[in-house]
Amino acid sequence: MATTIATQLAQHFHKFDYRQLPDASRNSVKRLLLDYLGVAIAGSQTESGHAARMFAQCSGTKAESTLIGDTVRVPAANAAFANAISSHSIELDDIDVIALFHFSPPVFSAALAAAEQHSASGKQLLVALAAGCEMMERVSRAANNSLRNRAFHTTPTCGVFGATVAAAKLFRLTPAKLTSAFGLAGAQASGLMEMYGPSMQKRFNPGPAARNGVTAAGMAHFGFTGADTIFEGERGFLRAFTDKSDASQLTAGLDQPYQLDIEFKPYSCARPIHNAIDCALEIRKQHQPKLDEIKHISMARHPDWALYHQNKTPQTYHEAQVSLPYSVAVALKEGAALLKQYTDRKLKDPVLRRISDLVDITVDSSLPRGVSCKMVMTMNDGRQFVSQVDYPKGSIQNSMSDAELRFKFDTLATPVIGEAHAAQLADLVAGIEQVSDIGKLMRLTAKPKRAGKKK
Repeated sequence: MATTIATQLAQHFHKFDYRQLPDASRNSVKRLLLDYLGVAIAGSQTESGHAARMFAQCSGTKAESTLIGDTVRVPAANAAFANAISSHSIELDDIDVIALFHFSPPVFSAALAAAEQHSASGKQLLVALAAGCEMMERVSRAANNSLRNRAFHTTPTCGVFGATVAAAKLFRLTPAKLTSAFGLAGAQASGLMEMYGPSMQKRFNPGPAARNGVTAAGMAHFGFTGADTIFEGERGFLRAFTDKSDASQLTAGLDQPYQLDIEFKPYSCARPIHNAIDCALEIRKQHQPKLDEIKHISMARHPDWALYHQNKTPQTYHEAQVSLPYSVAVALKEGAALLKQYTDRKLKDPVLRRISDLVDITVDSSLPRGVSCKMVMTMNDGRQFVSQVDYPKGSIQNSMSDAELRFKFDTLATPVIGEAHAAQLADLVAGIEQVSDIGKLMRLTAKPKRAGKKK
């Protein structure tokens, strides 16, 4: 009898331990842990983050895991749900190299909740994070681009499997129970690309994936069995979510160290827009064009992303963060595309509205990468300024340094938790291998309690 894909993966991840963790992967997940915490702390204070925290508190009272940005502890699955939404609420979370999904909202949210629930150590957390990220990417490689093109959102649909593996490592599931957990994860896989617009819909998607990963691992822990044919079965994940898939990607190179490539965001918007922003910033720096003399902006994009992010008139900052024309306009005007560039108030700026309207997106299949952008700015006097960006800032080929990531973390975390807590948190992440209980780290993600006034 042939061994199923879920069984092979369960055996692989069960054996995966700290000694097998490549130095490069260890460094990548540590860098991402700091980035995730900063993004989630800031995101917890947004409308969507606040709503998720309130829901988590109302849905259970058992104090197991910390709500980031709060002082409250809730059941682990609830914490994973809310923290995943917080970490996806400001469009500054990490990205894979193809810009199809975000590792940390489902995987890190599930892992941290389960780690705190089980009083896990920093080394155990690192193993869970690396394993979860590897699993998530394996599923995406097997299913995409077909999955995305069928309108399924990769972050939650593939992320639930990564979240499950991460939680399973911390639950210390046997191979048989992890196999069942895969089946239970597949039963809960969901997430649609119908998420662009003025609502908070996009922020919601990783929440169920993180929660469902903890649930799948927990149910399997208590003996609930799941289908071991969840991936390749006649009615399994690949058949249901794709028109074309490559199941071999799920198990390719299981006997070899896995290369985990994680990219980071310097701009507060959808990753495929970052190339366009870099084009705008390059032209701004080199040519300093007068904004009122711009006649037209042509943005050529690869067919993979050309039909996305085209909205020229976003009505809310949520829409602005997935609008290429607005992002180009604000980068040209302000020389930045950070959180403060994406506000409802700025959407009424007549200069930004005019420049946004000048941006037209075209399709260019000759561009080398799915996220590549080529910008041609035409001025009233006929001059043209050209910039092409294939590897945006934060990519593997154009990486953010440790110092830049620390600056990003401080900028996001300090206004919420204070300078002292932010510094302590960053120090703990840097020495995460020596942390004996992840609860110590999580307690620093909340606002410091104010001392009461003496009577």
